[in-house]
Amino acid sequence: MIANARGEIAMDVQSDSVAEDRGGAITPLPAFLVEPIVRAALAEDLGRAGDLTSNAIVPAGAHAETALVARQPGVIAGLDFATTAFLLLDPAIALTRARNDGDAVGAGAVIARVSGPARAMLSAERTALNFLCHLSGIATATAAVVAAVQPFGTRVTDTRKTIPGLRAAQKYAVRAGGGSNHRFGLDDAVLIKDNHVAAAGGIREAIARARGAIGHLVRIEVEVDTLSQLEEALAAGTDAVLLDNMAPTTLRAAVAMVGGRAITEASGRITPETAPEIAATGVDLISLGWLTHSSRALDIGLDYLA
Repeated sequence: MIANARGEIAMDVQSDSVAEDRGGAITPLPAFLVEPIVRAALAEDLGRAGDLTSNAIVPAGAHAETALVARQPGVIAGLDFATTAFLLLDPAIALTRARNDGDAVGAGAVIARVSGPARAMLSAERTALNFLCHLSGIATATAAVVAAVQPFGTRVTDTRKTIPGLRAAQKYAVRAGGGSNHRFGLDDAVLIKDNHVAAAGGIREAIARARGAIGHLVRIEVEVDTLSQLEEALAAGTDAVLLDNMAPTTLRAAVAMVGGRAITEASGRITPETAPEIAATGVDLISLGWLTHSSRALDIGLDYLA
């Protein structure tokens, strides 16, 4: 798998699987998380009167055979969301997968075949594709960065910069692309940022207050901009440091200063082009907010077969 200058992916679609590269298939999200998100999207699209176009044109008993087809190469994510969209409108619709989430595909690849009542299928089409294209775009972008840093053993992770209501789905897509997840919310880890430091009067005091308030299983990470701040955070016993917007030379010095005493995370305007240089500094993680807030959707269509 190779990332080009635009972060797109060239791949051997016969054998390349991002899920296999990670050592196994990605664990799907529970249905109870997927269904409410899809149900809300369908309600938004169908409104008060349903699909006026399909209801007027497509006979109630018509049957359709269609296929979800990739228009460009990428990594698939979101098939459960697409399937749920179809089934919520008519459980008689059948979706047979040719590929799975985490699989790399080429342009023209059939991802799944869909058969069943035509009217419901066409009514669900846009909602199904919205989820599948968006989440596959995130997985594809993630895979590009993962491929770029693979020689260095650096892990690629996301942030909390997600679309409201879609965090679980978007972070799932990052995993499908071979990345890992940062904290899911404010309640599962402590991340002390510059405003927290300002409010506490210093890094040492901020860490002390956090350590005194949290449980023994909760980790503390501190965002630092300079080596002097890093030194203070290490002296106070932080578990991880977020090295924010540091140049590669400074990052290399920071990693040497940490010396394995804390997890090192580089963040700030990292792209597939700059990621290898950042990873070469020896940081444990690189985090990228744009994976979830700005990834381009993967072009996937629903082709009518019969």
